[in-house]
Amino acid sequence: MNAADLVMFVRGFAWTIALTAGSFAIGATLAIPFLAARRSRFFPVRLLASILIQIIRAIPPILWLFIIFFGLGISLFPISPFVAALAGLGLIAAANMTEIYRGALNSIHHGQWEASTALDLGRWYTMRDVVAPQAFRVALPSAASYLIGLMKETAVASTIGVTELVYQGNQLSQLTFRGLEIFAIVGLFYILLSLPVAWLTRMADAHLRSKVAR
Repeated sequence: MNAADLVMFVRGFAWTIALTAGSFAIGATLAIPFLAARRSRFFPVRLLASILIQIIRAIPPILWLFIIFFGLGISLFPISPFVAALAGLGLIAAANMTEIYRGALNSIHHGQWEASTALDLGRWYTMRDVVAPQAFRVALPSAASYLIGLMKETAVASTIGVTELVYQGNQLSQLTFRGLEIFAIVGLFYILLSLPVAWLTRMADAHLRSKVAR
């Protein structure tokens, strides 16, 4: 592998990181209002949120990217491949993170809510000071696993022209006819990206568990 090949890999690696981080940030943030709607006291709001989340999760990521890039991008307004991928994967991440958040909240014993009500903390303070810290610890492993999965899902962005790892690997493979070597290196880059996430997650989880133990 020469210097020019390495530059292409590094460029693709940077785009993969940017797309993964951006999509996860959008999903983790947008999941909060989704969760609020999913847990609303009003049945129509809960039903609508539940249907929307199921629809988002049921459609394959590559189809969402096609809908946004080729559908909205051609019919309504021009959109770049990266922005289309960011929007599509961010929307999917929001639906999945909503379910992760909901599972974490459901794991909190109802006695926590009752004790907070007895102390007259109020719904906002109960969520912020009592429930959210415990739910975060429960959600962390699942969220980290999803982050790693999302990183691998970014490969579909190559189909609409985002110059991430798989796109760059495919370009090099066609230029050099060294497909096995090229895609093995692409796989190595994905491993190098996922291992630190898994390690940091274990460290954070151990730290949070030690605080609970004390």
